[in-house]
Amino acid sequence: MDKKELMEIAKKASVNAYAPFSNFKLGAALETESGKVFTGVNVENSSYGLTNCAERTAIFKAVSEGERKFKRLVIYVDSDKLFPPCGACRQVISEFSNDLPIIIFSNKDVVETNINELLPMSFQLDT
Repeated sequence: MDKKELMEIAKKASVNAYAPFSNFKLGAALETESGKVFTGVNVENSSYGLTNCAERTAIFKAVSEGERKFKRLVIYVDSDKLFPPCGACRQVISEFSNDLPIIIFSNKDVVETNINELLPMSFQLDT
């Protein structure tokens, strides 16, 4: 799948976000090595600690379907400002890859990075 297609999938997913508190709707599209794409959205909660981010939603969906090897993650926010993954999401992403390419985009900007740049020296089990 090309980058533009994956970006469009993430943007379309953001419509389903539940964000009554922040009003920032995020969508994620996670492409696996097997070619499947899993989407995720942020799901906020009045007890803020129970909120789940779009990135983790997509990863948890993929893992629950037996996928463990990821090719690329795209994150979109319906805003003019970029929102990179939070610390919890960075750690979850790094659990499955230390070099996963990540595209973060908004209505105005696009940044291409990878999880190692976002979370150097992440905590990982020795394998």
